[in-house]
Amino acid sequence: MKTYKVGYLVGSLAKGSINRLLAKALVRLAPPGLQLVEIPIRELPLYSYDYDADYPPVARAFKQAIAEVDAVLFVTPEYNRSIPGALKNAIDWASRPWGKNSFARKPSGVIGTSPGAIGTAVAQQQLRGVLCFCNSPLMNTMEAYIQFRPGLIAEDGTVSDESTTEFLGNYMKELHLFIERVLIVLPREG
Repeated sequence: MKTYKVGYLVGSLAKGSINRLLAKALVRLAPPGLQLVEIPIRELPLYSYDYDADYPPVARAFKQAIAEVDAVLFVTPEYNRSIPGALKNAIDWASRPWGKNSFARKPSGVIGTSPGAIGTAVAQQQLRGVLCFCNSPLMNTMEAYIQFRPGLIAEDGTVSDESTTEFLGNYMKELHLFIERVLIVLPREG
């Protein structure tokens, strides 16, 4: 069985991010055919097209990290009914300059958690719109809006609720199948 390398971006910069805990859980629950690696976004400066002629080293490294993975998983919180500015900034860096979009033809998935009952649904819909524009094939089913409560996910990524563990495990299996299907139709170049 082929193993696919999936880069994940955590949309929150907070040290105590519940979405970072969710990412740890997803790493633990990933099937054997997926290898997850974090692609950090914290050090990226604010994007401006003034950089397009000569990207700073941190942005070049970021784009290279995306180039080295088979797929991308976005783990996003919801800030004011939208995606966090840091995540949008990272997407802007990766999708520019014109003609060098790192997300084109790269399969992606979106997931997130929040204490609210709708568990990042609005942010995820907005993120899907941005990724659609970036020509990233998106896993549209299954959708995953996780309502977080204290103790749901431990620091090591262990999930305390059996039904949530099962749901997240199934999400990761579906992501694996989706990546496999997309890369059969749109194989990576080079």
